[in-house]
This record gives sequence, structure tokens and C-alpha cells, in this order.
Amino acid sequence: MNKAFVKETDHDDADDLPEIQTLPAGVKNYITADGYRALNDELMHLMNTERPEVVSVVSWAASNGDRSENGDYIYGKKRLREIDRRIRFLTRRLAEAEVVDPAQQPNRDQVFFGATVTYCPADGEDTTVTIVGVDEAEPLAGRISWISPVARALLRAHVGDTVSLRTPAGIQELDILDVEYPDP
Repeated sequence: MNKAFVKETDHDDADDLPEIQTLPAGVKNYITADGYRALNDELMHLMNTERPEVVSVVSWAASNGDRSENGDYIYGKKRLREIDRRIRFLTRRLAEAEVVDPAQQPNRDQVFFGATVTYCPADGEDTTVTIVGVDEAEPLAGRISWISPVARALLRAHVGDTVSLRTPAGIQELDILDVEYPDP
């Protein structure tokens, strides 16, 4: 059938979407060993389990004949594009990743990548965050990216220091109460 009558294109629309988590130019992709392992596990699951299952469904749906109104085929192709896009993203991120082991940090009283920091804003409650890589950040779980504004304010500070954090509401002072690293 002529492509003028079906909604298929020669290019992958999913590739036109911007990357979800981009790194600033010239910035290394630091990641903890646990974060690297989690991304690698996701990549292996997509390649070895999920993608073959979807390919099987798409093949079965394609063998049924008319593809223009075949929901299994249309959804399967869309899901296959999503999986392939995520595989490409993970492959690139893992290739660029620089694994850092925070347990090997010699200056354990200073804030560096991988540190768990407890701080107190002048007008609030104590907050504990762990500084991790961009791909493993979960702010609601207390895991913040090392390039986030809070992490940038905390980096290189010592226990007892007061650092300034620029927020939309103005400058906020943060008192560093504790710095911890995983045991080696």
C-alpha cells in the first residue's frame, strides 16, 4: 500500500524527542557503583527480556494480515521504538559513565560525590541528602544529583560550615551538621 494512505514514516519520531536527562557540556557523567549496576541491569532486562517479547507480539500481529487497524501491531511497534530509544540512551550513558566509589574518599569530613549530608537551613528542619549521579537522582528519596543547586552549594564544605544557596526566594544559609560516607 502506498505510504500516502497509512500513518507510517521513514524516520523514528521517538528520535526527535529531546533527551530527558542531559548533562551540561563538558561535564563528566559521575555515577556510583550501585547506580551503574542498576542502569546496566535495566539495559540487560530490556535487551534480553522485554524487547524479544515485544518483537514476538509484533511478528504475530503482522502475520494476521491488515496492519492498519491491528492494535497489537500498532502498539507493539510504538513500544518497540520506545524500548530501542531507551536502549540507545542507556548504552550511551553507560559508555560515558565514570564510576566513583564514595567509600574510598579519604577526606571523610568534607562533602564530595557520594556523601550523605545532613544540613539545616536557618529557618527550617534538618534535611539529609545523598549526592549521587544524574541518572540515579531521586530527590523525593533524598538522593540529589551532584549538579543540582543544593549539591553544588554543599560540595567541598566541611562539618560546621555554613554555605549559601541561591534560591528564587533569595539567598538561603545552610549549616552543615554531618557528613557520612559508606564504609570501605
